Amino acid sequence: MIAGRIGAGRLATDVPARILGAWRRWRLVPLRARLAAAALLELERRRLLPWGAVLFGVGILAFFQTQAGASRTGLLLAAATALAAAIGALRLRSRSLAGGLVLAGVAFLAAGFAAAVHRQAAVAAPVLVAPAGGMVAGFVESLEDRAGGQRLVLRIEAHDLPVAGEGRFAGLFRARVTLRGGVESALAPGDWIEARVRLLPPPEAVRPGGYDFAKSAWFAGIGAVGGVVGAPRVLPPPRPPGLGLVLAARLDALRNAVTARIAQTVGGQPGAVAAALVTGKRGLITEETNEVLRAAGVYHIVSISGLHMVLAAGTVFFGLRALLAAVPALALSWPIKKIAAAAAILAGALYCVFSGAAVATERALIMTTIVFGAVLLDRTALSMRNLALAALIVLVREPEALVGPSFQMSFSAVAGLIAGAEWQAARPRRPAPPPGRIGRVLRGVRNGLAGIVVTTLIATAATGPFAAFHFQVANPYGILGNVLALPLVTVLVMPAAVLGTALAPLGLDTLAWLAMGAGVAQVIAFSEWVAGLPGARVVVPAFGVPALALLVAALLVATICVSRLRLLAVPLAAAGMLAAADPDRPDLYVDRDGRGLALRAADGRLVVLGEPGDFVLTQWLRADGDPRAPDDPGLAAGVACDPLGCVAPLPGLGAVALVREPGAFAEDCARAAIVVSRLTAPGWCAAPHVLDRARLAVTGAATLRFRDGEVAVDTVRRAPETRPWLLRE
Repeated sequence: MIAGRIGAGRLATDVPARILGAWRRWRLVPLRARLAAAALLELERRRLLPWGAVLFGVGILAFFQTQAGASRTGLLLAAATALAAAIGALRLRSRSLAGGLVLAGVAFLAAGFAAAVHRQAAVAAPVLVAPAGGMVAGFVESLEDRAGGQRLVLRIEAHDLPVAGEGRFAGLFRARVTLRGGVESALAPGDWIEARVRLLPPPEAVRPGGYDFAKSAWFAGIGAVGGVVGAPRVLPPPRPPGLGLVLAARLDALRNAVTARIAQTVGGQPGAVAAALVTGKRGLITEETNEVLRAAGVYHIVSISGLHMVLAAGTVFFGLRALLAAVPALALSWPIKKIAAAAAILAGALYCVFSGAAVATERALIMTTIVFGAVLLDRTALSMRNLALAALIVLVREPEALVGPSFQMSFSAVAGLIAGAEWQAARPRRPAPPPGRIGRVLRGVRNGLAGIVVTTLIATAATGPFAAFHFQVANPYGILGNVLALPLVTVLVMPAAVLGTALAPLGLDTLAWLAMGAGVAQVIAFSEWVAGLPGARVVVPAFGVPALALLVAALLVATICVSRLRLLAVPLAAAGMLAAADPDRPDLYVDRDGRGLALRAADGRLVVLGEPGDFVLTQWLRADGDPRAPDDPGLAAGVACDPLGCVAPLPGLGAVALVREPGAFAEDCARAAIVVSRLTAPGWCAAPHVLDRARLAVTGAATLRFRDGEVAVDTVRRAPETRPWLLRE
């Protein structure tokens, strides 16, 4: 025993000594040689294409950060640069590897820039420039039942609205409108209707750096949002609809029919969630259910993406392969694995089209096709190169997806999981004696639960920065929610969905939907329990793009690099977390129409003047890391209001005034440092900072920061920016 202790002690002292010796020997190697060795390892492991996809994305970001709009000259210049750099890289690859790599990087950058320029010009369509109402006529392009009514996308062909772009852009004016509940309607996709509508331009961001719906609407071809007044009239169309509209309308009608079938068969919110998993129509899910699923960290099961595509296509692959393997003649003479892979690709494509082909679903389809395509070609299926190829395909088609949370969270999660799988595969494994029957079962359960925990940890770490940046939330119990929910989704919910879809044409789908609904109901029950735990949903302050850039760089280095270069992820992540932990929060938020503002009081919390609206106020509070609800009474503390307006003190600067009526300008312009109003201030208003109707129409929503007696103003629109979704009268 004493000898054993001595041996253990020597081992304990030898290990640090060996590590220190290895560190010293490594330090003696010149830095240039170390970098060269790391670069060669990256080349051997074929890590260049992923970095090419990254540079392609940087080119897209460069375009969206520039102030100029899309132009033919810019497109030709970027495309020519990409082509010339690509040719130069090919010619230099045998003579100068470094030079060839530099030119290849330039080619990817320029190609990304060119793709973004082309996409912005290609989707150009008319946009409403001012609130308006009137009669419109056109085709119902799509329709979705919602808890409060129906949401329609109208392809408007006759109207008298103030629209910018007609005569300059190809395409028809499209609007997303809501038909309120209680209005009698028997509309169907493809109908020609006449309706009285009240429309608004797609709303811009409620704060600088916030989500810009106007930008998303532009790339989706939506030029206005609003509602239908009264009941629309269905009339014979003046012309036959085009083939594209007919096909889209029939597909949307089929999706609506299946949604209604599942929702009615299952009933309640389980039916709404089950229908969304199959058709992608989420309108019947209430906001309460959405919040419960988000708080439990399992909302990703509602958004049709990689998990659903893998389970759907995987069910077809393994099911068909098992059926073919059960016939010895087929199993011995046919390539049943490749046949099953081809069927899985087809099933995935049909699922993508039927579920609405969202960005996350398209990404999942592309990745699934590449994986099963590798099976057809006898190649390695799951790799970082395949993920990079999928990213390039998505970004070539829809460059704007890069700046959205769906693309970012989907690809970051998959990159983290692939890197984790590669690390696990490279670990040395100790041989273990084969277990008995019960041991195999227990080991399978243990490995399954461990897999869910590990994959959830990796996915949470990879997607956490994007969730905090876009939504200002963190879900501490996400691992628990996924451990409880994912086994049900994997074993019961998605297989039942595939079975129900296959049996629906035969009218034998009822039992499958009921089984699926039972699984979904249990998932919701688990989510409600997790969401009820203390601290299940944490609001974090919004941080800036530099902090996100550092965190993304850390993620890219950690997942793409296979050499010691991946250690660079540690300082990058540390710097990003430090920057995100202490963001520079605004001291004043101003609504884009001047109806309300939120001011940081002496206690560091926001108080509200005016009526900015619950949605706007919720976004401000989340950006500030404030968990209070819009109706919290503390939001009015220390604010003095009367029918003419509101006033609140500004320590060191005087006061901020919100003017509601013209009679308040005389007093407020004389005493306030900042005057905000939905009215146009008179020219003689002497306040140092005036954010009135005329100014906000140019700048959009604004934030102000007070530092050492100075006021720094940031706005949603920045001159001379000329983005087409910022058009106004």
